[in-house]
Amino acid sequence: MSDIKIHITDRDGITHEVDAPTDMNMNLMEIVRSYELAPEGTIGVCGGMAMCASCQCYVESDHELPEMGDDEEAMLAEAFYVEDNSRLGCQIHLAPEMEGLKVTLAPEE
Repeated sequence: MSDIKIHITDRDGITHEVDAPTDMNMNLMEIVRSYELAPEGTIGVCGGMAMCASCQCYVESDHELPEMGDDEEAMLAEAFYVEDNSRLGCQIHLAPEMEGLKVTLAPEE
């Protein structure tokens, strides 16, 4: 098992350091849900299909992340509270090089 530490600031401003497996093909939204860092039904509403933006987050660290796909760009173009560092958590698949990643969950819509 290959875990990394990531830092997630929830919608109440509390930062959580969590262990995230990189060998299970999980994404950031699934980690937020598994640690219950957002109320049930407020994150990952579409199931990780890049169709709702409920898992929008702000990437606070300088990690090199995979490029945004067309679906993610289109969804963020319609979302609220979008910033230059906005990404959809469901589109960020965890990898060893993301050790120390820092994100903040966007406000609920």
